[in-house]
Amino acid sequence: MTNIEQAELFKILIVGAPGCGKTSIIRRYTEGHFTPNYKSTIGVDFATKELSLSKHKITLQLWDIAGQERCGAMTHIYYKSAAFAIIVFDSSRKQTLEEAAKWKNDVSGNAFLPNGKPIPMFLFANKSDLEPEVSQESIEEFSQQNGFVRWFFTSAKEDTNIDEAMRTLAQDLIELDIHPINREGVNLRDNSDQVKKKTNSGCC
Repeated sequence: MTNIEQAELFKILIVGAPGCGKTSIIRRYTEGHFTPNYKSTIGVDFATKELSLSKHKITLQLWDIAGQERCGAMTHIYYKSAAFAIIVFDSSRKQTLEEAAKWKNDVSGNAFLPNGKPIPMFLFANKSDLEPEVSQESIEEFSQQNGFVRWFFTSAKEDTNIDEAMRTLAQDLIELDIHPINREGVNLRDNSDQVKKKTNSGCC
């Protein structure tokens, strides 16, 4: 990617089971505060955050997709032109880790880079301020088995690792040479003649 004055825009999906703290993570990162009484997201919402890395100015467009939306009719629209995804689970509720695997498979089957490969993903073990039900060893094994680029313990309440993880994500966007989208949401190097048509992965 070249050095340009306008920030390069990247669409980032934030998905996971209901109640895992996706909205809290986004609000903490983009607004710098935590509110314990967020209502569950209905449908989809997004927020943006701009940051500078060396010669690059990057805008992360963080899409907060409701936990009930997996496999919904609008999924392919929500995922369009995404560059990266963060799968969130609640480390104090073991069952949400199983949900994380389903979300990972759903994103892998519906969100692709221009070269036809699934978009890369991070795993967030959120609510690390609470008593864990999942060990670090189990998360590490899960992350490796499911092909996550990296994983992080996070806490929106205590502001643990969120800035660090997002900055690492931005660095990975550059190092992996993932291309930005324009302000209309179109990948700047997408070539429909070279990208194979992808079908729904058959989740649910």
